[in-house]
Amino acid sequence: MNDKAPKSFYDEVGGMIYFARMLDKIRLHAKGRLREDCHANLGMGATADWLCCKYLRVEYEALKARVLEGRSDEEVLEWCFATGRRLSETDVLIWNEFTRKRGWNDSASGRLTTWKEESGHAGRADLMTIPDYTDVLEGRKA
Repeated sequence: MNDKAPKSFYDEVGGMIYFARMLDKIRLHAKGRLREDCHANLGMGATADWLCCKYLRVEYEALKARVLEGRSDEEVLEWCFATGRRLSETDVLIWNEFTRKRGWNDSASGRLTTWKEESGHAGRADLMTIPDYTDVLEGRKA
């Protein structure tokens, strides 16, 4: 696996997928170890970071500051709940299902198609979502 790759979309914190990846990207970037192609999307609009922060109703820069203080994933999530909004089980289910299917027949489909073409995976019909594509790209899945 790529040693500059952050955690998988599928890693969970408090039942939420993607959150651990977002925090891992912040930590890796601060250490100069994050994949170069991830840099431009850190916390930016229409990315999973941005969507996750908006869903939790927290600002990315404030979240980043908590992470860089050395807090654990669980502590940062609890801070999000206290600062933004606490998610119900249904909220977590909605987030997880949205994130798990990102790139499949939605506004990110074109982006996924382009990434697959650029990386030589255009023929991979099994890579229907951004989380699955990312796991292949980062060496977690064949």
